[in-house]
Amino acid sequence: MSEALALLEVASLARGVVVADAVAKRASIELIQCEPVSPGKYLILFAGGVAEVDESQAAGAAAAAEALVDRLFLPQAHEQLLPAIRAGAKGFVHDAAEETAGLIEVHSVAAALRSADAACKAAQVRLQLLHLARGIGGKAWFIVRGDLHSVEASVAAATQAAGDGLLAGAEIIARPHRDLRGVAL
Repeated sequence: MSEALALLEVASLARGVVVADAVAKRASIELIQCEPVSPGKYLILFAGGVAEVDESQAAGAAAAAEALVDRLFLPQAHEQLLPAIRAGAKGFVHDAAEETAGLIEVHSVAAALRSADAACKAAQVRLQLLHLARGIGGKAWFIVRGDLHSVEASVAAATQAAGDGLLAGAEIIARPHRDLRGVAL
């Protein structure tokens, strides 16, 4: 498991590739996601040891210069983040569990990572999915599952961690209808 997670969001697709190269060359890290996303930005998401990720992020930010839109550094990222990001990259994950579902939608990828990290640290929940920006206009969203009280606490922490003006929506479904399990949950 990685100790740290970092994100750089770049306004230029071409510059984004240069930034990803600088990040990868600076220290031994794992590139998790390097790709263009709506609306015409480039995301570089990477993980590794705290010092290595910090060094790579600094190198990437310097390479991005004025094209840097946003950045995030989570030195003690919750262990559920990377598996949920990978699940989100593969498409929707269907879950047969009847657990309560908490859905959080935010306006930026950095806000989603920050919120999901806070949600997982606030209560005993399972991060089912973390979808970052692809096909949803640059937004991001995630689903946490667990018992009702844990999901309520988790969603409260996530909404608070999102940041001013970045929360697009937060919903809790206490006992999702079984027909949703094959379609939306």
